[in-house]
Amino acid sequence: MPDPTQSAAVSARRRRPRWVRISALVGFGVFLLFAAAFITFAIYFHRAEPILKNRVIQTLSTRYDSRVELATFNVSAWRGFEVTGTGLKLYPNQLQMSDPLFSVQKFTFRIEWQGLLRNPMHVHLVHIYGLDIHLPPKQQRGNLPSANPGGSSSGKLPIIVDQLEIDHASLVLGTNKPGKVPLDFQIGQIELHAVGAGRPMRFHATLINPKPIGNIDSHGFFGPFNEHDPGSTAVSGTYKFSHADLNSLKGLGGMLSSTGRYEGTLNNITVDGETDTPNFSLDTANHPMPLHTKFHAVVDGTNGDTHLDPVDATLLHSHIVARGDVISVPGQGHNITLDVRVQPGQLADMLALAVQTEPPVMTGSLVLHTQLHLPPGPDSVTQKLRLKGNFAVTNAHFTDPKVQDKIDQLSLRGQGEPQTAKEDAAHTINANVPSSMRGNFTLDDSRLTITGLRYDVPGADIAMSGTYTLDGNQVNFHGTARLKAKLSQMVSGWWKSLLLKPVDPFFSKHGAGTEVPIQITGTRNDLHFGLDYFGKNDDKHRKQP
Repeated sequence: MPDPTQSAAVSARRRRPRWVRISALVGFGVFLLFAAAFITFAIYFHRAEPILKNRVIQTLSTRYDSRVELATFNVSAWRGFEVTGTGLKLYPNQLQMSDPLFSVQKFTFRIEWQGLLRNPMHVHLVHIYGLDIHLPPKQQRGNLPSANPGGSSSGKLPIIVDQLEIDHASLVLGTNKPGKVPLDFQIGQIELHAVGAGRPMRFHATLINPKPIGNIDSHGFFGPFNEHDPGSTAVSGTYKFSHADLNSLKGLGGMLSSTGRYEGTLNNITVDGETDTPNFSLDTANHPMPLHTKFHAVVDGTNGDTHLDPVDATLLHSHIVARGDVISVPGQGHNITLDVRVQPGQLADMLALAVQTEPPVMTGSLVLHTQLHLPPGPDSVTQKLRLKGNFAVTNAHFTDPKVQDKIDQLSLRGQGEPQTAKEDAAHTINANVPSSMRGNFTLDDSRLTITGLRYDVPGADIAMSGTYTLDGNQVNFHGTARLKAKLSQMVSGWWKSLLLKPVDPFFSKHGAGTEVPIQITGTRNDLHFGLDYFGKNDDKHRKQP
């Protein structure tokens, strides 16, 4: 007899709805699909790393005609394919170089799964840390590989990159000239957009300028890069130089900021900009003063040489125009030669900038022309500075009342007005006679030497030469005063005049009523003005401060 229990189970299965059986079959099919997808993904991911690595190497090798070394290459499937590589080096096939043309410490980028199957592969962003570019000496750059734009018969680029973000980059321009070290340009951060051979790249770069220490932020366009002649590579953009600490340059002080724009090629960049230094100073005086400049310059970006034409500056109340060159001396700094003109200017501004004496020894309107030379070297700016030129001062006055009184009395007596001079000495009147002077000067080792000095006041013509140290600790001038009046006319009282008349002929020389030797000696705090009894050639007197 049939088992009643088994008969009931068979009847129940026969009574199950059809949709249950169909659902079971579909579920089993989905399971098989997931299993197949997992197996496919496992195989795909296993092959993705060598595929990506091969495409990276093929892209770089094709574009730069170079042998490519890659120390590590890792792919992570988390959030698509994240790629990390280290120790990337490119050696041009046409050159024997001990250093790689390009070397990268580390790079990363990400690509979606589906992008792996595209050809060419499209990468939106590549981040690079530690990029070093070593260009060989100029004579060998003709053998550098040309960047392949991807459309030539030499092969298409398997990867196209939209944007590069680079941290810590350097560009070294090699040289084989004896005694000359390679030029090394350091860049903190740089972003390159529209990366592709044969067209300019938009960039944003930030870096710390070594001297003077400050932050540079620049936007612009660069390229396409010319490997055979880097100097002909086009560049343009704007810059902002902020918080530049001039104290990092020995002898200078102040905080500089600058803005401007530039365009041209690397070996011929035209720069127009402005600078502001509200507290500019020299260490010889340490008197902060506002300095504003506008400048037009042509810069050779391959060696740092700069031609300034002109620098138009305002120092407090003085207008300064300079033209000349700033030539890079590898390993030493810069050799600066300028032609400088001050007009109109104020003598007090120049003295306050360079000399510790406060207030400045003299005021007046200034016209000055000088050749400026600032050689390279470790010494401070004020120690190295060399000047050679001429000047003219009008409406001059000494700020020390005692010295100005001497000038006033000399002028009045020289005009034959001894009684007025006596009243001025007693301060019953204030003559305050204006004067003028002109002469030639040189500045060397912080010492100002003036020759051919002509100092003129009404009634007197003074010719002098001497030295003045920028620290104000030595003033030593000697010369002659030629006065209009005779000696007997310069004293008050008829009997004094009568007594001096016989000696008038001894002092009346070279067409002057009176000619006497004079001196200005002392220090910044203790100036002496008077007759030079010893004479300028007397050794004993020359030893006096």
